[in-house]
Amino acid sequence: MIHPDYQYDPRAVPQMAAFIENDICDFVLGNRIRTRKEALASGMPVYKYFANRALTMLENFLLGQNLGEWHSGLRAYSRKVLEKIPWQKNSDDFVFDQQMLVQAAYFGFRMGDVPVPSKYFSEASSINLSRSTKYGIETLITLFKLFLHKTGIYKCKIFISQN
Repeated sequence: MIHPDYQYDPRAVPQMAAFIENDICDFVLGNRIRTRKEALASGMPVYKYFANRALTMLENFLLGQNLGEWHSGLRAYSRKVLEKIPWQKNSDDFVFDQQMLVQAAYFGFRMGDVPVPSKYFSEASSINLSRSTKYGIETLITLFKLFLHKTGIYKCKIFISQN
């Protein structure tokens, strides 16, 4: 999956697919953030950089992962991920990507990432500050729903396996 905003370099796709083909990972993300300097030099807005870092640290901590970035629009996933995760019940908005990742962690899929260059320019990213804020809040709501589901307080349909 690659977001159609011309931000991601698709040259990493064969390496991402190889991690799945060689049964190393079930879900692979492109990581745009190797260093703060590089991310900001590529044109990533400062507010997006810091929000990405904060949410990524929280998601890694809460979900027991160690991904370099949780908010990439460059992803590869195996067939078994698509067959197990009830992705059809997810949002049709930007938070869909986060729901997929949280579901993958919940269902125990092996996740990893590879470094990818990215670029930002006026035509590249369609998510502005207000949409970014909504996305961040919806990401936190998804994490809260997982907590409620795991504790049995509320059974959330996006965490009930398709098979």
